[in-house]
Amino acid sequence: MPALLHISIFFIVSMWYGFACAAGQYDYVDINNPSLKKVPIAIPFFKPVTGSASESEISRNGANMLSDALAFTSYFNILDRGAFLADAQKADPASPLFKAWTTVGAELLVTGAAAVNGNQLELDLRLFDTFNERQLLGRKYTGNVSDLRSMILRFCNEIMGLLTGSTGLFGSKIAFISSGSGSKEVYICDFDGHNAVQITRNRSINLTPALSSDGKWVAYTSYAKGKPELFIENVMDKRVTVVDKKGMGISPGWLPGKFELGATLTFSGDPEIYLLTGNGKIINRLTNSPGIDISPAFSPDGKRMAFVSRRGGTPQVYIQDMNSGSATRITFHGNNNTQPEWSPKGDKIVYTTLEKGGFFNICVIGADGQGLVQLTHAQGDNESPTWSPDGSLIAFSSTREGGSRIYVMTVYGADQRKLVSMPGTQSEPRWSPGVTN
Repeated sequence: MPALLHISIFFIVSMWYGFACAAGQYDYVDINNPSLKKVPIAIPFFKPVTGSASESEISRNGANMLSDALAFTSYFNILDRGAFLADAQKADPASPLFKAWTTVGAELLVTGAAAVNGNQLELDLRLFDTFNERQLLGRKYTGNVSDLRSMILRFCNEIMGLLTGSTGLFGSKIAFISSGSGSKEVYICDFDGHNAVQITRNRSINLTPALSSDGKWVAYTSYAKGKPELFIENVMDKRVTVVDKKGMGISPGWLPGKFELGATLTFSGDPEIYLLTGNGKIINRLTNSPGIDISPAFSPDGKRMAFVSRRGGTPQVYIQDMNSGSATRITFHGNNNTQPEWSPKGDKIVYTTLEKGGFFNICVIGADGQGLVQLTHAQGDNESPTWSPDGSLIAFSSTREGGSRIYVMTVYGADQRKLVSMPGTQSEPRWSPGVTN
């Protein structure tokens, strides 16, 4: 049984200690500010409690993991340890010398202490406001030594919850397609591209993977049986349901918080979107119009569905009310707008547009059809945008370096960088809607 969506962590203690403030009391990180000033944060190596070799290694590795995770958000400026004036490995993690940290420009400070007893690890982590000289957050985790990364990522979620009011990024997964094995197979990796695990092994063409809200199921289109059909697979035990209907089954999208999904089926002769159970049973038909209707994407509250339709002549993004069935077109710029996905707040839609020069690029627009912004420009084809569960980042595929690779950027198009480094090509990323471990 592959351990990719469930990491066994035995936290004996997870407790508040010291002073912890409520989220929103401190306005360090304004995630709605496109010209965000990155917060300077110092993350020295943690203190090895007994000074053993294993504690020293964990203290270094843990601090590096925490630095990398927070840097990934694009909200923080991780200060160079070479400029630090204090030796945190010799100081009391609960009582830092604040002047030494403000002098080097740190507004925030993370200290830690690691104690190892056999295969057991106790990790003590704290976040400080250096200018106000107060502790903001403290957590103590106990588990196996192998649980270090999970402990670090849980603390990162706590930090983001405190400073931005939003959590979930560090416990999320991304499903995607990779050709590294010689065929297009479904993979799942951590939020930052680490720990990629191959899910399908049918040596066929697999497309458009989508993770359920709890991360336990992945739906995708596969040619494993000759024609494109909808597969619904349990990630842990590999149980697979095939929606075996006449014609095609393509472009799945899960209904948030439910074991239901939308997908396009063509058994009626016209590609229409249907709502299905997670077991592949049709609940009802969602669209009924001439032309192609594909790519269902549901709002966070499940009350609206974005989708792509050619009912107006060209592929455009529409939003349909799930109760009344009435649909409204929201994209009018360009003749080919596809692959919509709702933001976690439900106020915006990100999608792919085909420009006049023949290149695909990524745009974001308000759910009301207002405020169109193009996020990628003149760097190959950029497609398949997908929101992080906290709404702060967008992953996408791009050919800017030749073959397709997966990249990530802020919701304003800043800090674009490669997410996954693997053999072959990678494409069609889809972020899990929430925490999956």
